[in-house]
Amino acid sequence: MKIAGLELGYQPLFLAPMDEVTDPSFRYICKRYGADMMYTEFVSSDGLVRDVKKTLRKLTVYDYERPVGIQLYGHLADAMVESARIAAQARPDVIDLNFGCPMKKIANRGAGAGMMREPEKMIEMARQIVRAVNIPVTVKTRLGWDEAHKNIATLAEQLQDAGIAAITVHARTRAQMYKGEADWTLLGEMKKNPRLRIPVIGNGNADTPETVKNLFDRYGVDGIMIGRATFGHPWIFREIKHYLQTGERLPEMGVNERVALAKLHLQKSMEFKGGYVGILELRRHLSHYFKKLEHFKETRLKMLTSNNAEELTQLLDYIAERWGENGTKS
Repeated sequence: MKIAGLELGYQPLFLAPMDEVTDPSFRYICKRYGADMMYTEFVSSDGLVRDVKKTLRKLTVYDYERPVGIQLYGHLADAMVESARIAAQARPDVIDLNFGCPMKKIANRGAGAGMMREPEKMIEMARQIVRAVNIPVTVKTRLGWDEAHKNIATLAEQLQDAGIAAITVHARTRAQMYKGEADWTLLGEMKKNPRLRIPVIGNGNADTPETVKNLFDRYGVDGIMIGRATFGHPWIFREIKHYLQTGERLPEMGVNERVALAKLHLQKSMEFKGGYVGILELRRHLSHYFKKLEHFKETRLKMLTSNNAEELTQLLDYIAERWGENGTKS
């Protein structure tokens, strides 16, 4: 699969852009476990244009995580064009346009999935951004606004004509949010459309190795993007790739290996964000690494309220001692 001249190999796996999740430390872990392409947290075009410090920090990408994209959202064409120019200076491999976020505070302003109610505006915005930057521009969107307005097949052709280099489709409508089963039927139909030449990447309910293989086999998409299933489980990329190659499941990651990974994640979060902020923004990630452990509630609460690295490290050592392969597991 290629996005413009960017070679991604056969059946690549993508880490979805997720606000307050896909920061540099999480991307570091996902890359380590086999993500073929990753995206930053989504970035507000208004924030970039206003030079908001927190927004600018989200633009930082590192050579070891390439290929990597920066995703932008907004409802004003001028701001989106200007923010794309700013984002391009960070040297991502692609700029991705968020035309799919369903959250009310974004969609109701006409950004994210709100763009699906104004397709002409979406196409024109995409065209202007493609002209404004000299790197590939891609789009992430949904099937449509609601069940009665599933217009993705038409939009995909129009976005291609506007210069978009690839399209990712979350196989739900905006009205569904993240509920119910994703319906990949239209993605399969898009892949059968001889006029649609750009890669189609599928997203939605891709949460197990078996499911991912079935989605590739049944619908013929070029790549699959994984979002919420990575939270607390960033090694899912390794599991999926092993299954695609061998047809066999890897053994479940043991507690001791998860403890070692959590310590690495803690180290990287502090390295990228500084000690205090790095700890605060990482705690919920760490607790999710161990969410299946029995009688874990008290320890989880301590992890979610800890404010220093030494205490968190001691809690992780305790987890290894109590629940690890040689622990009591009770």
